[in-house]
Amino acid sequence: MLKLGIIGGSGLDDPGILKDPDELEITTEYGNPSSPLLSGKINGVEIVILARHGKNHQYSPTQVNNRANVKALQQAGVTHIIATTACGSLRHEIDRGHLVILDQFIDFTRFRKNTFADSFENGLVHPVMAHPFDEGLRKKLYETAKYLDLRVHDKGCVVTIEGPRFSTIAESKMFKLWGADVINMSTAPEAMLANEAAIPYAAVAMSTDYDCWKEDEAPVTWEEILAVFDQNANNVKKLLVNVIEELKE
Repeated sequence: MLKLGIIGGSGLDDPGILKDPDELEITTEYGNPSSPLLSGKINGVEIVILARHGKNHQYSPTQVNNRANVKALQQAGVTHIIATTACGSLRHEIDRGHLVILDQFIDFTRFRKNTFADSFENGLVHPVMAHPFDEGLRKKLYETAKYLDLRVHDKGCVVTIEGPRFSTIAESKMFKLWGADVINMSTAPEAMLANEAAIPYAAVAMSTDYDCWKEDEAPVTWEEILAVFDQNANNVKKLLVNVIEELKE
């Protein structure tokens, strides 16, 4: 039976979409998740929401305990995970407010635990990561977004940087040359850990800016990013609510 975990990124972790939410206090062998899990229903489907950066956005990207987050969702019994994230665009055609259904990632982080295996004492662990995002979930997200007439791209490669700083112009141009389409600070190692835990995982990225490679625009500020959130967050919520209806069939 479907039980969906939703990992909410910056501005996209609104518990108001849940009916009769209950707070779940779950601890894991890797520590506590970023926030208490909120359990409730949407369209009759059991949903568990986790705020990636904490209830008050108190955790920087590097501080997020991704292992505890994914493990807590697993312990809560979720069968699938859909993550939401803000991103900067590295392509002209991915404009502000556009949604991207991610299909690949490049990990440019430096300080994060990216596996549940701290050693090979209990056996070798080499997770296969060629296709890190679940194709079934991706297809449902894209088709539902198109049905809702949202501005959506059916695929995209995200490069995840450590943060909390934004890129230099040189870095931004390098990421474009590498083939990345968008940039964020959260997908790695979250996607890796979900795969290692054998939980189907997909991510919806909302473009908020053009990073800094587009030199005919001033470098983006956090305040400007939040403004784009406020204008477009309802589209992501609408997508989540509607895709749940599709997934339960």
